[in-house]
Amino acid sequence: MDNATSDTAESAKSPTRNRAVPAHEAALTALLDRTTGIAAAAGRTDLVDRLDLVRTRVVDPRFRVVVVGQLKQGKSQFVNSLLNLAVCSVGDDETTAVPTVVQNSERAFAELVVAEPGGEPRRVEVPLAELDSVSPSTPRAEGREVLRLEVNVPSPLLADGLVFVDTPGVGGHGNPHAAATLGLLPAADAVLVLSDASQEFTEPELAFLRQVTGLCPAVACLITKTDLYPHWRRIVDADRAHLQRAGIDVPLVPISSVLRSHALRLDDRSLHDESGFDALYAFLRGRVIEHAEGGLRRAVSHDVHSVVEHLMLALGSELAALRDPTKGAAAVAELQRAKTATEELHKKTSRWQQTLADGIADLASDIDHDLRDRLRQVTREAERAVDEGDPGKEWGELGEWLEEQIAQSVGDNFVWAHDRALWLAEVVAEHFADAGAVEMPQLDVADLDGVLEPVVALADLESGRIGITQKVLVGMRGSYGGVLMFGLITTLMGMTLLNPISVGAGVLLGTKAYRDDRDARVVKRRADAKVAIRRFTDDVSFQVGKESKDRLRLIQRLLRDHFTAIAEQTLRSLGDSLRAAQDAATVESTERAGRAAEVERQMQVLAELKDRAAQLLPVEAGVDEEVPA
Repeated sequence: MDNATSDTAESAKSPTRNRAVPAHEAALTALLDRTTGIAAAAGRTDLVDRLDLVRTRVVDPRFRVVVVGQLKQGKSQFVNSLLNLAVCSVGDDETTAVPTVVQNSERAFAELVVAEPGGEPRRVEVPLAELDSVSPSTPRAEGREVLRLEVNVPSPLLADGLVFVDTPGVGGHGNPHAAATLGLLPAADAVLVLSDASQEFTEPELAFLRQVTGLCPAVACLITKTDLYPHWRRIVDADRAHLQRAGIDVPLVPISSVLRSHALRLDDRSLHDESGFDALYAFLRGRVIEHAEGGLRRAVSHDVHSVVEHLMLALGSELAALRDPTKGAAAVAELQRAKTATEELHKKTSRWQQTLADGIADLASDIDHDLRDRLRQVTREAERAVDEGDPGKEWGELGEWLEEQIAQSVGDNFVWAHDRALWLAEVVAEHFADAGAVEMPQLDVADLDGVLEPVVALADLESGRIGITQKVLVGMRGSYGGVLMFGLITTLMGMTLLNPISVGAGVLLGTKAYRDDRDARVVKRRADAKVAIRRFTDDVSFQVGKESKDRLRLIQRLLRDHFTAIAEQTLRSLGDSLRAAQDAATVESTERAGRAAEVERQMQVLAELKDRAAQLLPVEAGVDEEVPA
C-alpha cells in the first residue's frame, strides 16, 4: 500500500484521530476527583452528587449528530457510507420510518425500543439482517408503539463519542410536520441537513433550515448525490445564493456517498478526495467535537469553581472568627441575614417559584395561541384556494402544499417556544443573582421516547371525474322534461310528440341539467374539501398542543429541580458557615492558632483548585492550554 492509499484508509477511519482524548479526560477527571474528595470529607453529599454528574459526562462523552432532510435525499446511504457499515435501510421508497440511533459498542447488535404503557420503554433485540424491514408496524413490536431503533456497532469513528441519529424524512406520509424531528435538535451537538444536487433549495427546505439553525448552533448542509448530477456545482452556487438572501449562515458541503463507498472498497485516494468527505470531517472536528469539548471544559470549570466557593464560605467565616472574634461576630450577623434571605428563596411562596409558575402558565397560553393563529392562517389560505377552483382536480397538489405550510407553522411555533423557555430560565435565574448562583440549566428535553406521534393524513377527496355513461344519464334526466313538455304543446299544432322543436328543447334542457349537476358537484367537493382541511388542521392542533404541554411540564420540572437544588446548596453552605463561625467563637485561645493554620491550609488547597478550574476557560477562547496535572 502506498502513502496515498494509506492516508486514505487512515482518514476514513476517524476525523478525530489526532485528538488527545485520554490525556484530556485524565486531567479533567483528576481535578473533579480531588474536588469530590474534599467535598465528601466536608460532608457535602449534595456537592458530591453535582460533581458526579459532570464527571459522567467527562468519562463517557456523547456527541449526538442528527441527520435530517426531506424525503429521498440520501440520509441513510450517507450514514452507511460514513461509517462504512450497512446500519440504515436504503431503498427507493421511504425506508427510514422510525428514528435510528447508531452508536459504538464492542459487539454488533440492534434493539427496537417500544413503548410500554405505564412503565419504562421495552427493548426487543432485532437481528442485524432484519434492519431493512423495521417499520412502525413491525411484528416484533407486538402492537406497541415503536419509539426508535438502536444499532450498536464497533466503529473507530463512533468510538470517539459520536452518535448518529438517522431521522425519517420530513413531510413523510402520516407525519406531515417536522416537529418530531425538530424535537431532537435542542440537545444535539450538531445537525447535518441533507439536500440532493438534483435541484436548488425549495422554500420548504429554506424554512426548515431556518428553524434548525434556531435550535442548534452547529449546522451544516450537505449537498448529496453529486455523482449523479454533472451540474452539481451550479446547484451549490445557487444554494449558496439562496442562503445568503435568506440570512442563513451554514456551511455547504457537497458530498457523494457512492464515491465514498467506492473509495473505501478500492482504497482509492482520488475517489475519497472527490467524495467531499474531508470537508465533512473538518466540520465534525471543528464545530462538533472541539466545540463540545470546550463546553465540557466550561462545565467542569464552572462546577468546580462553584463547589469550591461553597466550601470556602464555611472555612472563610470560621477563619475570620478565629483571627478576630470581633470581626467574627460581625460575620455571624451578616451570615444570619444571608441565611434568612436564602430561606425565603427556598420557601414554597418564594418569588422565583411564583415567577416560574406564572411564566409557564403564560408560556403555555402564548404557545397555544400562536399555534392556533398560524394554523388558522393556513386554513384560510387553503380555503381560498379551494374556492378559486375545483379541489377534486387539484387535491394532490393542494394536500402537499397544505402539509408543507403546516410543517413550517408547527416548526416555527416549536422554535419560538424553545426561545421563550430559555428566556424564562434566565428570568428565574435573576432571582439568584444576589447569592451568586446564576448557573443556567440545560434544557435537554429532546427525548427520543417522546417524539411527536404521527397525525392522521389528509382525507381523500373524489376527483369529480364521471364516465360518459353517467354524463348521458344526467343529460337524459334533464332533457326528459323538455321533450315531454314541448312535445305536448306541439301536438296541439298537429305535430308528433317527437319533433325538431321538442328534441331541441330537450337538448337545451339536458345541457343545462348537466352543467347544473357539474356545478353542484363542484360546490359539494368544495364543502367536503373545507371540512377535510379543518379536520386535518384540528388533528394537528390537538396533537401538537398535547406535545407542547407535555414539553412545557417537563421544562417546568427541570427548572424547578435545578433552582431548588441551587437554593438548597446555598442554604446549606450558609448554615455550615454560620455554625463554623459560631463554633470558632467558643474555641479556646490556646487552640486558635493551630486551628487557624489548618483552616488556612485548607483554604490554600481550595484556592489552588479554583485556579486550576479557571485555567480551563481560556481553551474555549482559543488558547491551547492543558489542565495542570
